[in-house]
Amino acid sequence: MKVDLGPITRIEGHLNVHTTVEGGVVTDARCMGEMFRGFEIFLQGRNPLDAQQITQRICGVCPYAHAIASSYAQEQAYQQAVPPNGRILHNLIQGANHLYDYLLHFYQLAALDFVDITAILKYQGKDPELTKVKNWVKAELASGKPFPAAPFLPRLSGNYIANTELNIGAIKHYLDALEIERKANQASAIFGGKFPHATAIFPTGCTQKPRIDLITTYVSLIQEVRQFIHDTYIPDVAAVAAGFPNYWEIGASKGGFLSYGLLPLSPKPGGERLFAPGVLLDGSVQKVDFERITQDINNARYSSPTGLKVRDATLTPAPHKADAYSWIKAPRYGGKMVEVGPAARVMIDYLQGHNPKVKSLVETFAAKAKIKPRQLNSVLGRHLSRAICAAVIADFLLEEAERLDPAGPTMADLKIPASGEGFGATEASRGALLHYIRIENHKIARYECVVPTTWNASPRDDQGTPGAMESALIGTKVANPEDQMESVRIVHSFDPCLACAVH
Repeated sequence: MKVDLGPITRIEGHLNVHTTVEGGVVTDARCMGEMFRGFEIFLQGRNPLDAQQITQRICGVCPYAHAIASSYAQEQAYQQAVPPNGRILHNLIQGANHLYDYLLHFYQLAALDFVDITAILKYQGKDPELTKVKNWVKAELASGKPFPAAPFLPRLSGNYIANTELNIGAIKHYLDALEIERKANQASAIFGGKFPHATAIFPTGCTQKPRIDLITTYVSLIQEVRQFIHDTYIPDVAAVAAGFPNYWEIGASKGGFLSYGLLPLSPKPGGERLFAPGVLLDGSVQKVDFERITQDINNARYSSPTGLKVRDATLTPAPHKADAYSWIKAPRYGGKMVEVGPAARVMIDYLQGHNPKVKSLVETFAAKAKIKPRQLNSVLGRHLSRAICAAVIADFLLEEAERLDPAGPTMADLKIPASGEGFGATEASRGALLHYIRIENHKIARYECVVPTTWNASPRDDQGTPGAMESALIGTKVANPEDQMESVRIVHSFDPCLACAVH
């Protein structure tokens, strides 16, 4: 039986997943990015300083990560030193955006896979927001419309949280999270200029001066976000895990893991980061080598050469290419498929014993859930890893803000060379993000982005190996082959961003 899960809702962009189900098991899965954009093409010939602005338009959810990665790449190409304030401001902007994104993903994009929205019909309290949701759901169900309005309905058939009180509490937290997300975005915009697309981020730093009043406001907002993370978000993730323990064993990808590390602790290039970089292959963590990254396109809608390294990549659209099924390339590390994202970020840091807070949180939650750290490679593992990242980043941002020097420079005087090249690597909330820039005659001669969902939602590579999300879906038992709640929960756990993947 062949079933298309698309268009998959509660993700960014247009994704279809074509599945084959036999005997109640997904035996094949194909992730299809369904549009073409071509950012690398129209960046060519432009002023290099356009790059951190234009690449933000790849995505309206994680634009800051693109601005930061582009800035890192330009800094390397310019061979430009970075003042301490510059790197700190980058961290404060990007870190707050991570907190927003984790909360958005759990509450607005994934929680409704587990929460029974119809439980609100039993609500007897006086909270005006919950009463509004109750009346809306009641009216929609009574309307008889086959496709009621989003965001709560329609829903897939399957098992949801059975406890009415937990469901109503989760719906309340869904609403509360919207305000907390707004405050995280506000914190980012204090130094970034605005959200979603920052105007203040530049190579080597930021145009906004770190005035005392701005620092104070930023810290106050992050403190509120941090409290919500610890008091509400983490307990809600734990509640979902307790109600669906089988999802520690569902949705594991069948390859390695990659993380570039996140939030530099020093302005010096290549220095230590809050989360350590690394590649996890065959049980051991190796140092990241950008020269080992290639992109296969045999199953992607391009006619440019396949298997090229990042610095050599080209982009020739071929919409009618035979047997191709996606506008997403297939990145590989040393020829291996890898997963990127929060689970990769946490496992790679944990296995290196790098950040003691990461180690403590992983072991605490693993003990409570009675799992092994390797089980972070699962649906629940990805959700838990986001919560761990959120807790660690929130603490770090409060400390990092104290390191700002209001009297110090926030960026260097930029001098663009006639020629140069640079790699800029960071972690978007969804995973490893790499930008490459080559400058010739003071203009961009080549630009390439290898983004998180390009890795996770990649089609099969030239050897026929499925991408991370495809491999996580294959072998999944589904109760209802037409709905496939189990498969949708797997897809949502990756938090795919198709705008990024088909950039």
